[in-house]
Amino acid sequence: MKIHGLQKLTLLDYPSKVACTVFIAGCNMRCPFCHNFELVEDIPEAVCDDKELLSFLEKRKGMLDGVCLTGGEPLLNPGTPELMRAIKEMGYSVKLDTNGTSPGTLARVMEKGLCDYVAMDIKNSRERYAVTAGLESFDTSPVEECVRILASGDTDYELRTTVVRELHDEDSFRDISEFCAGAKRFVLQSFVDRDTVRFCGLSAPDADELARYKAILSETIGDVSIRGV
Repeated sequence: MKIHGLQKLTLLDYPSKVACTVFIAGCNMRCPFCHNFELVEDIPEAVCDDKELLSFLEKRKGMLDGVCLTGGEPLLNPGTPELMRAIKEMGYSVKLDTNGTSPGTLARVMEKGLCDYVAMDIKNSRERYAVTAGLESFDTSPVEECVRILASGDTDYELRTTVVRELHDEDSFRDISEFCAGAKRFVLQSFVDRDTVRFCGLSAPDADELARYKAILSETIGDVSIRGV
């Protein structure tokens, strides 16, 4: 299995853990605000394979607590569950970042105890999901199913939305609060522009906007926080 990026140390990607972040290429979305578009199209050469990654992790025992698997969309790669198993067997905690389009695979890795924390993106309201994901059309039923799987499971998790002023408004979060009602934890992440973002003209919401969105979500979700401000 090819690994297309490795951040050897992070204190941000995995809550309360000293971790590394592993980037797995390939995605079924084309979000205009994506920071990792090089893992979606025109994919570069891999930086290592799974065996080399495991060798790196063997040497980092005692220094790292966990491993964050991100992308791209990790669950599109058929080798990801076995990689998660191997990492867990080494004694590491595993965090999975996912866009929520593979409910069957998500359910299986949770049932088998292959991940300790899931961070799942909620792109927008159901009406605006396609445009926010950079697609002509999008069926949100897999995303809604993943929300139910997380809510009914034992794995710790967060739902999160990267908030972009041009894509989100109060109506967005009214609908999100409806289909994510009862979720354990929700994080609002303010968009940050970078050189790796392929589409220009996007901007971050201000603090007042984020506060309004947080208030809307808090009507149906107990733990709502703002990150990146």
